[in-house]
Amino acid sequence: MGGYTIGALASACGVGRDTIRYYERSGLMPRPDRTASGYRIYDKGDVDRVNFIKTAQSLGFTLNEIGLLLSLRGSDTASAADVVKLTEDKVRSLATKLRQLKAIKQALEQLVADCPVDVPASDCPILIYISHASHRRLDLQSGPTQAR
Repeated sequence: MGGYTIGALASACGVGRDTIRYYERSGLMPRPDRTASGYRIYDKGDVDRVNFIKTAQSLGFTLNEIGLLLSLRGSDTASAADVVKLTEDKVRSLATKLRQLKAIKQALEQLVADCPVDVPASDCPILIYISHASHRRLDLQSGPTQAR
C-alpha cells in the first residue's frame, strides 16, 4: 500500500485536496486504495500522475486532452507519432486562439481610443458597444463597429 494521504499528495504536488478529488471524479486519476477507516491512500505513481497533469495544463492542454495523453502514455500500442499529432493539433488550436486574442485586443484598443473620457459613463461608446446584442459576436476581422 502507498504512503500518501490526500493531504500529503496535494501538498507534494502543490495542489488542493479538491483538485485531487476532481481529477478522480473526471477519470484522470484512478480511484485510490482506502484504509479500513476509509482514508484515501496514494503512492509515488500518483504523485507523478498529478505532476504530469499539472505540467500538461501549464502547456495549455485541456483536461480532455490530458486524458488522451494519459491514455497514450499508458498504451502498449500507441506511438510517439500519436502524441505528436495531438500536440500539433494543440499548436494549431493555440495559433487560432492567439489570432482571436490579438483581434480582441485591437478591438478593445480601438474602443478605448474612440471613447471621450469627459462624458458620462452612460454615453461611453465602450458601454454602448457592449450593450448591443448585435455585437455579441465580435467581428474579429474588422474590429468593433460604431454602435447605432
